[in-house]
Amino acid sequence: MRESYDLFVIGGGINGCGIARDASGRGLSVGLAEMGDLAGATSSASTKLFHGGLRYLEYWEVRLVREALQERDVLLRNMPHISWPMRFVLPLSPEMRFEGGTPTSKLLGTVMPWLKGRRPDWLIRTGLLMYDTLGKSKIMPGTATISLDGTPEGGPLEDRFHKAFEYSDAWVEDSRLVVLNARDAAARGAEIHVRTRVVSAVREGDEWLVTLEGERSGQVRAKMLVNAAGPWVGSVIHGVVRSNAREGVRLVRGSHVITKRLWDHDKCYFFQGEDGRIIFAIPYEYDYTLIGTTDAEHEDPDKRPTCTPEERDYLIAFANRYLKADITTDDVVHTYSGVRPLYDDGAKSATAATRDYVLKVEDSGAPVLNVFGGKITTYRRLAEHAVEKIGQHLKLTGGGWTHYVPLPGGDFPVDGQHGQATALKAAYPFLTDHWAIRLVRAYGTQAPEVLGAAKTAADLGEDFGATLTAAEVAWQMDEEWARKAEDVAWRRTKLGLRLDEAQMSRLDAWMADRRASSQAAE
Repeated sequence: MRESYDLFVIGGGINGCGIARDASGRGLSVGLAEMGDLAGATSSASTKLFHGGLRYLEYWEVRLVREALQERDVLLRNMPHISWPMRFVLPLSPEMRFEGGTPTSKLLGTVMPWLKGRRPDWLIRTGLLMYDTLGKSKIMPGTATISLDGTPEGGPLEDRFHKAFEYSDAWVEDSRLVVLNARDAAARGAEIHVRTRVVSAVREGDEWLVTLEGERSGQVRAKMLVNAAGPWVGSVIHGVVRSNAREGVRLVRGSHVITKRLWDHDKCYFFQGEDGRIIFAIPYEYDYTLIGTTDAEHEDPDKRPTCTPEERDYLIAFANRYLKADITTDDVVHTYSGVRPLYDDGAKSATAATRDYVLKVEDSGAPVLNVFGGKITTYRRLAEHAVEKIGQHLKLTGGGWTHYVPLPGGDFPVDGQHGQATALKAAYPFLTDHWAIRLVRAYGTQAPEVLGAAKTAADLGEDFGATLTAAEVAWQMDEEWARKAEDVAWRRTKLGLRLDEAQMSRLDAWMADRRASSQAAE
């Protein structure tokens, strides 16, 4: 392991790993420390979408929406195993009243008071036209008007809905996105340290002296730091590097509920609320439906975010205003919550706070780049812009490159998932259809490396349940920094939805034994 780096990154979420990957590919020696697991906080608690953010147009964040929309095609091409297009159904209702406080609604209320705050159909269609125009996707179809009468899309909805707009965005396996960026960074020379906390960083001349505790302990030196600590970016500024930077973050909690599957088709829904908010309802992990998200202030980054009963009930009531068959708390099989570290732009509400990112360099001595805000869809552009700023202080060996290079396992066509699964089943006949597509959606063209020379399912070692085997867990431990059962079941996969408490305990024990054996052999 190195004792000195060009660049040291604090934080193993999507921004930190994206910056580490880009910088490593431009010739910098890079170290990264994550105090928990990769994607252990915000980056595994998203709504799992690459999207432009249709509602952000109401706040006139056109630059952010344009950048996000144009990124969708880039991301889909570079990671077709973990991301794929989806169609979203936006039901229209003449009864809907919109009492939101966006700049758009206020303007409409002034010039057309008869609207009484309701988003009229023409306004939604105008927003979707902008969406299509700004995005100019060559992969995903544009907006269409569809009937909800007697159609599969209308089946789950109350009979009062007769028409909808349908538009495109994309799914992404968020926590795998982080891991794959970390893997590619490591392949290009970066050193990734999980379960490693940065205790302090002190300027000594033109370098940082960084003190680490955890799996990687001791001190290292770096010419420049990147503070990509997400919700803890302020804590790093004031408590680790002891800076007087004025910029801050606004912590906004977003909660989701997961229910049993609520409809048979594979399209998603975009629901509008009378309070001006929106939620998504999305087919999830084959047998479930994901519903979210909320916007609530969250004061303390060290307080683990959880979906409160009030947030759960809000999401259920919101969805039930659209669904023909009401859901109840008994239908909820899991909840999760994450904290978005938004740039504090002084907005009056959490919903109105900007989702754009801000990059600030302090260079009174050895420089540090502080990363504020951002959304998962623009992570690659954020990283690219961050490395451009880093290049003003450190010598880079090349320009931007991530636009053209797939993530590990993503070297196949956008529409090639089915072909990959078919080929995998042919090579490993013991795989079921579900098992094969699950592996492809995790590892892409590297799935055969996970399965190795196995001729039967028994050759993959212990079966922990839900198609999770010892061979796959060992791969994640060796190649993807997995340390505990929750790393495997809730971040490298989402099999935690299917494993019971006994299976999780057995998995944890097996991983601990394997890790102890490995350490004893070193």
